[in-house]
Formats: sequence, C-alpha cells, structure tokens
Amino acid sequence: MSAPYPKYASNEGVIDQAAALLGDRLVHAREEVGEIALHIRPEALVEAMTILRDSLAYQQLMEIAGVDWPDRDPRFEVVYCLLSVTRNHRLRVHVAADDVTPVPSVTSIWPVAGWLEREVYDMYGVLFAGNADLRRILTDYGFKGHPQRKDFPLTGFVELRYSEEHKRVVYEPVKLAQDFRSFDFMSPWEGAEYVLPGDEKAEPKAKGAPTPLKADEVKK
Repeated sequence: MSAPYPKYASNEGVIDQAAALLGDRLVHAREEVGEIALHIRPEALVEAMTILRDSLAYQQLMEIAGVDWPDRDPRFEVVYCLLSVTRNHRLRVHVAADDVTPVPSVTSIWPVAGWLEREVYDMYGVLFAGNADLRRILTDYGFKGHPQRKDFPLTGFVELRYSEEHKRVVYEPVKLAQDFRSFDFMSPWEGAEYVLPGDEKAEPKAKGAPTPLKADEVKK
C-alpha cells in the first residue's frame, strides 16, 4: 500500500468551475482543511445539484447530514456530500435551513436522498418539500422532539418500558434512578485523597500491601 489513505484529485480550479456554472445560485465557496464547500441558496438547490451532476460530473450523493447552530439565524444547515467517480473528487454542498421553511428535496436527482432526508428530518426537524415519504426513520412511533438538536436533553423527555399490566410498550417521563455523580477519574492504584462512602468504618491501615507472613509465623 503506497499511502495510508485514498488519494483524490486536486482542488485546483474546482471553485472557479463551480462558480462559473452556478452563477447567482452560489452564495459563496471556500476551501478548508483540504475540502471544498459550496454554499447554495435553498430555492436554487435542485438546479444547482443538477448542474453539479451533469456538468461537473458529481454523479453520486454519498450522504446528507444536518448541523445545528443554535445562535445562528437560520439555525440549521443541511450538508450534501457528493462524489465524482470519474474525476476522483469530493465536495460538500451547504444549504441554510430552519424548522419552518422546507428545503427542496433532491429525490428527483438521487432517489437515495429519500432515506437520507428522512434521517435529517427525524434528528433535526428540517422539512423537505417534494419528499413523498417524509416520516421518522430512526426514532420510535410517537417520539417527540429531535434528538440531535443541541438543546435536546441528554436523558431525553420520555423513556419506554414493557408494561405487564397493559401488555405493551408504554412511554413515561424520564425518572433518573440516581442523581448525577461527578467522577475524578483518579487511578485506583493512587488512592483517593478523601474517604469513600462506606470506608469510614474501616480501620486505618498503612499504605501498601501487607507483608506476607513467614513460614514459622503462620499459626497452625
């Protein structure tokens, strides 16, 4: 193996080509950490994606991801990861979004987007206009909220269990079995500087393991 990672084509000239073809559909473009990101106006997404597929040979949609920026307006970004198998190159397309105005679906260009858009909707609450089957895909039926939002509590809002009384799975408000605890992650070999719960009754002993008894000291 000549390299520890796959080698892709250079980014040189890609932004200029994309800017010339996309025109005012492109908000701005940037190259960062070796990757190119194109920020597209949401209403022009389908046209821009068609140009990238047909004119710049980015044939495959590899992934759609959501990003939550709570302090921004609009709050969300939808990120499309494209791959050109003929040019051996990847790029990202970014679209700003919120939880009210739908983002145009790209299922007419890549049918696989149907599943990927459902995942972004489920996790972030971003809507997609034109997706004929926009349902939750990762969470359970009746789930409330969107787990990947940064203001979603780590414990969730509800928990589920099987009820013998009702003979079905029931949802209940989250009840923590114990309070949150803080851990110091100290190595057990070092020994804590404080008395652990339950050790207050133990007799104090010198540090270190006890010295083994000699053979003639062992009581028979």
